[in-house]
Amino acid sequence: MLREFKTFVAVARDGTFTGAGQQLGLTQSAVSAQIRRLEDFIGVELFDRGARNASLNAAGREVLAHTEELLGLVDRMVRQAGSGHVSGALRVAAIASVQQSLLVQSLAAFRTDYPDVSVRIVPGVSLALLGQVDAGEVDLAVLIRPPFTLPPELTWRPLLTEPMVVAVPAGLPDMPWREALASQPFIRYERASFGGRLVDNFLRRHRLAVHEAVELDEIDAIANLVRHGLGVAMLPQTRQLDVSGLRLLDLGAAAFDREIGIVARRTADPDGLAGKMSRCLLVAAGAAPA
Repeated sequence: MLREFKTFVAVARDGTFTGAGQQLGLTQSAVSAQIRRLEDFIGVELFDRGARNASLNAAGREVLAHTEELLGLVDRMVRQAGSGHVSGALRVAAIASVQQSLLVQSLAAFRTDYPDVSVRIVPGVSLALLGQVDAGEVDLAVLIRPPFTLPPELTWRPLLTEPMVVAVPAGLPDMPWREALASQPFIRYERASFGGRLVDNFLRRHRLAVHEAVELDEIDAIANLVRHGLGVAMLPQTRQLDVSGLRLLDLGAAAFDREIGIVARRTADPDGLAGKMSRCLLVAAGAAPA
């Protein structure tokens, strides 16, 4: 809860959630979420909330004194520990398709240098993981590039691009990708996901009508449905994609990619644990020299 206590002090000093968020590099909603978690943890409300400001109530003033003492103690502990030994915890959110290859390589390199740091992997879809970074619930996230501009408090670092292809059962007679999409049952990459939006936009842009059979988000599961002859699909050609039983049709002049990258808070220390993990991810993806 150390992050929430620091946010509490910032709100108490500024008097507004918005102003505290600007100091911390967080959105107003992220600050509100952290204060709610702290109030739930302590069991009392800390502020009298107005339309434009937030003033400490009696309980909040008492907690503030203890909090400043606590943060001072933590600061002294950090200074005394020095830089010779690195420990702590790191929360990394990641979509499923990077957990089997890119994340494994990155974690291996990170753990070699920082064996005493515990790492928690948080799974989820890109939209949910983006919200968790914004709310300060995770330190960084590896996800599909959002189809909209990120809030100014967050940064994007590209890792890799994955070509989108049409996957058909290996036993399906040879045919162009357009014919495969038009004539076969379509297994759709879930439209609510960032990757699914790419597919949906492509189909709309090219005015392609498909015969929808199944819709889901998991890439390996989509590939398995195609492998078992339930239809065809548009999916990213990921590093770990099992192509047995499949034939992948290139889109030719209509080709487009899915971009994978790192989202983190702009105020994150580049020399902190999240920054070091980002470096390991960039090296594993080939986006930075080893």
